Amino acid sequence: MRWLAKGLELVGKMGLFSLRVLIDAIRPPFEFAQLSRQLVEVGNRSLSLIVVSGFALGAVMTLHTRSTLVTFGATAMIPAVQAVSFFVEIGPLVAGLLLAGRVGSGIGAVLANMRASEQIDAIQSLSVDSFKFLVVPRVLACVIALPFLTLFMDFAGLFGGFLSETLSSHIAPTLYLNRAFDYLQWSNFVAPTLKTGVFGFIIGSVSSYFGYTTNKGAQGVGEAATKSVVVSSLLIIVADVLLIKCIYFLFPDTAI
Repeated sequence: MRWLAKGLELVGKMGLFSLRVLIDAIRPPFEFAQLSRQLVEVGNRSLSLIVVSGFALGAVMTLHTRSTLVTFGATAMIPAVQAVSFFVEIGPLVAGLLLAGRVGSGIGAVLANMRASEQIDAIQSLSVDSFKFLVVPRVLACVIALPFLTLFMDFAGLFGGFLSETLSSHIAPTLYLNRAFDYLQWSNFVAPTLKTGVFGFIIGSVSSYFGYTTNKGAQGVGEAATKSVVVSSLLIIVADVLLIKCIYFLFPDTAI
């Protein structure tokens, strides 16, 4: 039962760490300069990965979907299937997992390296709240950037699907867009996009926890990076299931 006790202890420590993030996020002073730097790191430098991945997924998904729908004579539904699947589930989940891999590992490694090289202790010696200066801006940057990155992935996937479908059926762009958005409600677009803010909080807080609290020196840098990706990815998948249930509960008539 030792593993269960360690697991519960980890959950408790991460919960308290996340609670401290929420409290410090609304407590002045606010580190806007640090936040803007982290937004560039999390958002701008992840954009190319998100767009390329979304475009590739959209193109491949259209090819597979078309081969199936042709059998039933339902090729006209390809744009709708593409749009609904991306905006409701594929876009938010894949964007969250990609950001967990790229940004989560980076946050964990950077903070662990700063802890190992005693840079965090040096910041505290200057009477600066290292938690508020280093952790909170990173978590907020993930929360703010991920919904926008999800939108880029959604529309990149839609564009990739359109190009793939155009090569097969020469469909007009206006017709493709009309069919794509015929079955989409606002609840299918807004709620799944906003839930990625929760994914961003998970990525930022989990990665910061493993990096900020490490005490294993140089060895802890690699461990923090690995644990950040693995744990945040698992929590994103679990949170996705719970949030989908919440969306169905809040929008029972229009949720897909």
